[in-house]
Amino acid sequence: MCGIVAIMSHQTVNQDLYDALTVLQHRGQDAAGIVTCENGRLHLRKDNGLVRDVFTNDQMLQLHGKMGIGHVRYPTAGCTSSAEAQPFYVNSPFGLTLAHNGNLTNTEELKKALFVEDQRHLNTDSDSEVLLNVFAHELQSLGKLELTAADIFQAVKGVHRRCRGAYAVVIMISGFGILGFRDPHGIRPAVFGERKSEKGTEFMIASESVAMDVLGFDIIRDIAAGEAIVIEQCGKLHTQQCAENVDHCPCIFEYVYFARPDSIIDNISVYKARLRMGEKLASKIRREWANHDIDVVIPIPDTSRTAALQMANQLGVKYREGFMKNRYIGRTFIMPGQKMREKSVRQKLNAIALEFNGKNVLLVDDSIVRGTTSAQIIQMARDAGAKKVYFASAAPPVRYPNVYGIDMPAAHELIAHDRTEQEVCTEIGADKLIYQDLEDLISAVQKGNPKILHFDTSCFSHEYITGDVDDAYLEHIEELRNDGAQELSNSANFIIEMQNRT
Repeated sequence: MCGIVAIMSHQTVNQDLYDALTVLQHRGQDAAGIVTCENGRLHLRKDNGLVRDVFTNDQMLQLHGKMGIGHVRYPTAGCTSSAEAQPFYVNSPFGLTLAHNGNLTNTEELKKALFVEDQRHLNTDSDSEVLLNVFAHELQSLGKLELTAADIFQAVKGVHRRCRGAYAVVIMISGFGILGFRDPHGIRPAVFGERKSEKGTEFMIASESVAMDVLGFDIIRDIAAGEAIVIEQCGKLHTQQCAENVDHCPCIFEYVYFARPDSIIDNISVYKARLRMGEKLASKIRREWANHDIDVVIPIPDTSRTAALQMANQLGVKYREGFMKNRYIGRTFIMPGQKMREKSVRQKLNAIALEFNGKNVLLVDDSIVRGTTSAQIIQMARDAGAKKVYFASAAPPVRYPNVYGIDMPAAHELIAHDRTEQEVCTEIGADKLIYQDLEDLISAVQKGNPKILHFDTSCFSHEYITGDVDDAYLEHIEELRNDGAQELSNSANFIIEMQNRT
């Protein structure tokens, strides 16, 4: 998952871009980057690391300009090379920079076409660079010396014809303005807004509305599936639907885990969606386990808090904070390598024994992916004196990889893949396991916006909405994503970077 932002302002945008990226940091901790434009000249800074570590004061002062884009990234195919930090740049035509959230499913096909037919060179393995070069070729093929919004919309139409998968994109065109668009399914989120100033209206595009809230922008609306918006340097805004076949199907995992609870995505409050997830889980417990002996409900911080609190209220059971989180340890889901994930759990969480000792505890998490973290946390609860440890997941069993921009592991690394719910319960060491039903999850999210008829639920249902994901593709993704391949890739990249430094 990644975070993207673009700002067109009447003042220098470097600080606003930096602040927006810190708000979007939860979407990626692997790398960060900002590029700005002043008088047609680009100023770029990007590297591996957190936003606060990538940008020093001196580097920020070099990011001149009143328009720019930014990106926070975690890798979707296992590579952590700093060469793949975004934004990406191509000088022809016009000087284009891109930041992308999502994942293309026909990358290999596009790479061949770009080399053989478009005669464009690719410098990394990133599908984002592929996407940028597809757009660049479509724009260049128009043969225009002076651009118009209509020309840009025409190029986006070409991207939609050629590219499959998930993509929420911002592109800065040197000397012209900023472009934002979503794929025809609207799988990844993007919202745009405005801020009034003494010199006129300023515009912003971001992955989540919370970034706009922090910077004082008023939300206009989400970018629709297949839609593109163009903001010229003069402040003129253009919008157009650029896809022929639109089927809005946002990723439901955004609401389960990735998005901040104070965000609104596709007109659905993430916070309220998670409240409803808790209500649905409580209803399932009352329906299937009416004589439960739960003494206390404890969330596994942070994303499960909202659902856990509502569960406790609905069940009439005490809600307590039983784990304290070390804020300076990265999110284990994003961390590459199983050994690092296992090591980080006890560094990340510490149990408050008073809340566990002698009690039947229901632990609530947003989801169970590999199961390693869940098993360790259950053991921590037992070590803290819990009599029985029950476990509830606000999401259904994650049985299949996500191919649309979430770095879920290879299928065989998913604990629920080819296992029954009871087998998962045994594997993680719980006394009882309660999963959310998929229908209830969909209902909990959809209630916020009934106009969205369906969601991408592929990691639960094995239904890939782009229609081009088969077993061969999943096997290819598995080769890229399994922990062994990731650790080998990380080691190779470390050696290369050390050689470059010496």
